[in-house]
Amino acid sequence: MSADPAAAAPDSPWPLTLATWNIHAAVGSDGRFVPSRIAEVLHEIDADIVALQEVPLGGRHWPNVLHLLAQSTACVGVEGLTFSVGGRCFGNAILSRYPVVATRRIDISFGSREPRGALDADIYCHGHRLRVVATHLGLRAAERRAQVDRLLQAFDTDEMGVVLMGDVNEWFVWGQALRRLISHFQAVPAPATFPSRWPLLALDRIWIRPRHRLVRVHAIRTAAAQRASDHLPLVATIGD
Repeated sequence: MSADPAAAAPDSPWPLTLATWNIHAAVGSDGRFVPSRIAEVLHEIDADIVALQEVPLGGRHWPNVLHLLAQSTACVGVEGLTFSVGGRCFGNAILSRYPVVATRRIDISFGSREPRGALDADIYCHGHRLRVVATHLGLRAAERRAQVDRLLQAFDTDEMGVVLMGDVNEWFVWGQALRRLISHFQAVPAPATFPSRWPLLALDRIWIRPRHRLVRVHAIRTAAAQRASDHLPLVATIGD
């Protein structure tokens, strides 16, 4: 019988580096499909856990970019399929240096709008259990409000630390979706991440509960990151 990951040696994993990035199907700001540029930036970031959105997940004449990124970064890669079009699959994904021991897909689709989802994963970091949710919210305000409500219901728990990361598509500072998230997680820094060449909007966010674990949040503004996608990666440091 294999050992319970929760009973592993209690080496401290803190601080942890987390990142979230909408990789725009690996199509850069120059309109070129170059997955290797995403891998290059991930190497620069050197994060322990990464949430990705708009990830190509394979299909007819279409590579699974998550597999390429997992191999390149030597991380575990788990996927959450959201939709397929023309035989090509897309969705959310998580890359982790630590064991991913459980995953769940949360369907947050709204009416006839484009299907949306969240990938919900339990990760063991040297015996410390962390719940990481990677998501990509919709484009309409009513859609985002309903999606946030669904997400908060799904992981409203005190059993472990919870991290919510992703592209929330909320550009109104006082939008209701943001207010609900702030009410649940408390306010967090929100650097602009979109568009990558001239970032003006804070569309990408990282929240953690309990809030005191969040040490630092910043956007990666290197030339490589600006070329690789239309969003910049957002990176956070969390502590014990």
